[in-house]
Amino acid sequence: MYIETEIRGDFMRAVVQRVNNASVEVEGNIVGSIEKGILVLLGVEEMDTEEDIKYLAEKVCNLRIFDDEEGKMNLSLIDVAGELLVVSQFTLYGDCRKGRRPNYMMAAKPDYAEKMYLSFVEECKKYIKKVEKGQFQAYMKVKLENDGPVTLLLDSKKNF
Repeated sequence: MYIETEIRGDFMRAVVQRVNNASVEVEGNIVGSIEKGILVLLGVEEMDTEEDIKYLAEKVCNLRIFDDEEGKMNLSLIDVAGELLVVSQFTLYGDCRKGRRPNYMMAAKPDYAEKMYLSFVEECKKYIKKVEKGQFQAYMKVKLENDGPVTLLLDSKKNF
């Protein structure tokens, strides 16, 4: 049971955005880009496991957020043969409840976070033909053209 004022860890977080296109630039170079598909900003917590990766990858790739012929969001990324761009985003674990500076204590340490991030990308490749990624621990410029906009929050423990 969760208390409303408590923020719990123990789950991988993702911001999922349906896009017409998206790209990631590092030091003036495009390191990943996609056309129609999904941009995922992925946050990793120290307690995340391979099960969290499997759940979230399957969820993202099968999420029915693309329009069918009647204009209903009824098709998945797999159904539309869309592309996927995954960007590591430790700031998804920023706790802003106290003071004015976010606390990132819940975010995984870099070595573990990178391992889990790359594992998530590989898991997504089981479902999606084109999966691109950002550059871990780099200062990235993410450009996107939202489609809708459609933006959803997911986590591996189904809190939201």
